[in-house]
Order: sequence, then C-alpha cells, then structure tokens
Amino acid sequence: MSLQPENPETTLQSPVSVNAPAKGARTLIKVDHLVKHFPVRGGLLQRTVAWVKAVDDVSFFIRDGETLGLVGESGCGKTTVGRTMLRLVEPTSGEIDFDGTDILKLKGNELKQMRRNMQIIFQDPYSSLDPRIPVGESIAEGLKIHNVGDPKLRFDVVLDVLKKVGMEDYHARRFPHEFSGGQRQRIGIARALALQPKFIVADEPVSALDVSIQSQVLNILNDLQNEFHLTYMFIAHNLSVVEHISDRVAVMYVGKMVEMADRDELYRNPLHPYTQALMSAIPIPNPKIKRERIILQGDVPSPVNPPSGCRFHPRCPVVMEGCALQEPPLIEVAPDHWVACWRVPGPA
Repeated sequence: MSLQPENPETTLQSPVSVNAPAKGARTLIKVDHLVKHFPVRGGLLQRTVAWVKAVDDVSFFIRDGETLGLVGESGCGKTTVGRTMLRLVEPTSGEIDFDGTDILKLKGNELKQMRRNMQIIFQDPYSSLDPRIPVGESIAEGLKIHNVGDPKLRFDVVLDVLKKVGMEDYHARRFPHEFSGGQRQRIGIARALALQPKFIVADEPVSALDVSIQSQVLNILNDLQNEFHLTYMFIAHNLSVVEHISDRVAVMYVGKMVEMADRDELYRNPLHPYTQALMSAIPIPNPKIKRERIILQGDVPSPVNPPSGCRFHPRCPVVMEGCALQEPPLIEVAPDHWVACWRVPGPA
C-alpha cells in the first residue's frame, strides 16, 4: 500500500512475502498465567455473589508468522482469551508480552499505538459492521483514528484492502445490508488488515458461513498471511477447519489449557483424553472407514463452580482416583508437545 501518513511515526511498512514459519522462529506473543474472572451479581444491592472463572491460569506462546488454532467446546473461554490479549476485555491477572512489550502496562497513547499491531476479526459478520455507514467508512475508521493519511489516501487504502479480499471498488460505497454473510466477513477481514497489523485474532470467522464460503475465506486468510507476514490466533470449535489453517493447535477445557502441540503431531497423536474425544468426532469422508467414537458422559461443568483437581475428571473415561484431588500441570512431554494430564508420563 502506497500511503504516507501525516504523522511520521505512523508510517505503514511495505508487505513482504514469506513462507510458513520454521519451528525456530522467534516468539511474537507470550501469555503467562492469564486469568479473567467475571463477577456474578445478585440481591437488592447487586453485590458480587460468585465469580465466572472464564479463563483460569492459561499460559501459551505464538511464534512470529504462524497460526495458532485455539479449540474447545462452547463456553470454554476461547473468545475471552482472544479479547483479553487485545485488551478489549481487561484481565484479572497475568502477563501478555507482545514483541518484547508487556501490553498490560500500557496506557493512553502507548496503548493506542500498540493497538495498530493487533486487530480482530469478529465471529458475527452481521453485527460487527455499523449498519448506518458505508462499509468503506467502517474500514477507514481505524486509519482515521490513528491519523494515517488524508481522506483521499485513506480511501485508496480502503480500495486496496477490498481488492485483497476479493471485493470490488464500488462495494466501498454500499451498506452492510446489501452484502451476503460471506461478503460481510470479507469486509471484516479487510477492516482488520487496513492498518497492516502484526497479529490478528480470528474469532470463529467462518462458523456463521456456508461450507462453500468457508473455504474461500480460509484461503483468503492463508494468502494474506503469506503476503503480509501475519500472525494469527484462529479460534474455532470445528477441528477440520483448524487442521486446514493452523501450524499449531491448543485445546482448552473450562478455562484451562489441556494440550498444545504442532498440528500434525496433535492430530496424529492426541494425548489428553479430552483431545482424543474431540478427534474421534471428526467425520471421515469415506463411508467404508469407521472411526471409534468416544462418547463423553455428563455435561460441561459450570465455570462458576468448576470441579476440583482436573476439571475434566467428571467426564473422563480413564479417570483415576487422584485426578479429583490435584490439578495436573501443563508440562512438555515431548518436543513442543504440552499436556495437562496425570495419565500422560512426563519426558524421560
């Protein structure tokens, strides 16, 4: 994008083409002991009577230029993790290091400047766009907030990013209700891309789309990652989609990280019983091949009152006596393969 902002500190860098990151790539984001508890209020005075432990001591990292897939059942805390990392939701405690900077310590203009490097693609393409203004203005809003360029140059950037996601120039003057769901999601991607961020949280960006449109949007995300050297955290509960786009996969259950590994390793050798149950539910596109299903008993526990010890133990098919007594730590049992389960032996 050829764009010269009014403020020299807001110069956009030229995009570069890269391949998939190597395992030795530097760490761009490191999350340590992230906690987010939401208060439950009740009574006449609306006092806090309980806490929803949406994210409870989660640690992980994302390498520069890779895609980390974050999966788990609905309500496990995936979206809260993503929004907390961008400080759209303030964490209860923990540390979030972005390219050497603890973003939880930033305030005012420093936080505003950091937000240019981190964007989000929201799950719902219908409600994430302002219905009262043309989509071109929605895409240009971030550029305007950060004083990037004059109106003409901002409009040129809008047209450029629309083309990157497969849209036409005249679409910039249309309103959100004039587009299909897939087109709206492309517009959401264009808006996230406008400031040329380093990191994008994709919060279930294809879950509301038809299967045929899902593949188009995933291919767009892959192409943009290669062209602009983007780093993604891809939040989803569809493991087939995660397998297609991710370099590494992390699995959450009731606010806890239970397993994290390279994509190929995780799908070939899932070690945590919860991950194994999720994998067994992936359909095989061959009627002659049958996969043994692992049917979990019971319901997902409430994050208001999670089980003691391992949070998966009430539903675990291989539970042991000690699983309810002490919470298993997330340990590296093999190179770049982390598991939180008492049944999985540690490294030799």
